[in-house]
Amino acid sequence: MMFLEPKYTLEQLVDRCREGERKAQELLYKQLAGKMLAVCMRYATDRMEAEDMLQNGFIKVFGKIADYRGDGSFEGWVRRIMVHSSIEYYRKHHKMMQIVDMDDAGAEPSVNPVAAANMDAKVLMGFIQQLSPGYRMVFNLYALEGYAHKEIAEIMGISEGASKSQLSRARTILKEQIAKMEGKSYGYAG
Repeated sequence: MMFLEPKYTLEQLVDRCREGERKAQELLYKQLAGKMLAVCMRYATDRMEAEDMLQNGFIKVFGKIADYRGDGSFEGWVRRIMVHSSIEYYRKHHKMMQIVDMDDAGAEPSVNPVAAANMDAKVLMGFIQQLSPGYRMVFNLYALEGYAHKEIAEIMGISEGASKSQLSRARTILKEQIAKMEGKSYGYAG
């Protein structure tokens, strides 16, 4: 005979987690782990590291769940913890990130917007994963998570200028990758 899990709303799970209920924590984990692993993958060097980041993030979520006031979405609150936890994990386990000055950023190549729009999301995420850690983290925080350069500077312990510089360089590298792919996909006229 199969035991069916009772259905709880997210709000009910959060309330039960605040009370320290292990089963509710497990259900909440199961509900959010897939999405949050995708967030952690953006900051990790591989899946195993992302899974470690995810575990550390959920430990923090359950430790701080009493602090969640319900002002915004719970999933957004968890995502923010995962981002901070992932960056903290990375900094703890890897060398400091490469910092580039704005003067070194260079001009950004142009890309065919139709090719970029039709690009498979997995291909683009693959390009992002290939960025150096500093570039990747700033790009992810700015372009995917919506943080401002001031917030990124605070999170990463760098200057706002370094954040802007790293974003610029990351965009340049990504555009070069897209341009290379565009050339392979459409051939060269000539």
